[in-house]
Amino acid sequence: MTENTPETEVKAPGEMPSETEDYVTFVIAEQLFGIPVLKVQDVLSAHRITRIPLAPPEIAGSLNLRGRIVTAFDVRQRLGLSVREGDASGMSIVVENESELYSLMVDSVGEVLALAASDYERNPPTLDPRIRAYSNGIYRLNDQLLVVLDVNALLDYGRVQAA
Repeated sequence: MTENTPETEVKAPGEMPSETEDYVTFVIAEQLFGIPVLKVQDVLSAHRITRIPLAPPEIAGSLNLRGRIVTAFDVRQRLGLSVREGDASGMSIVVENESELYSLMVDSVGEVLALAASDYERNPPTLDPRIRAYSNGIYRLNDQLLVVLDVNALLDYGRVQAA
């Protein structure tokens, strides 16, 4: 019988390394973004959104999700990107921030990717400053760049008012 000490942990063949992070991916203006899967509560198709008078421009309105009021947040607007052309339906990713639910409006939702923590990189200086302000870092995938968004920074209104 072999004794496992902390220094000699035995892993089963084919077992995934524990140094991975899972991200829900989505696209806005042809850029691939990701947020940690543990932040995501739900993924929604187009919902009826009720406008909120005098709300900041990035607040598209609110919606009812199974009896809870959810603030619909236009990520394009927050990142300073152009208004979506044509059909504005898109999709939403519901996240929780400070005990409140927010529906992040995106163009499309992709898949969940398990990425190695060792492949994570800091934001390059060439990354658009509007995006860099809300990004934790990046992953270089085979054919594109995945920008990891910081949900807390994205939804922090104190940052916008101070700017």
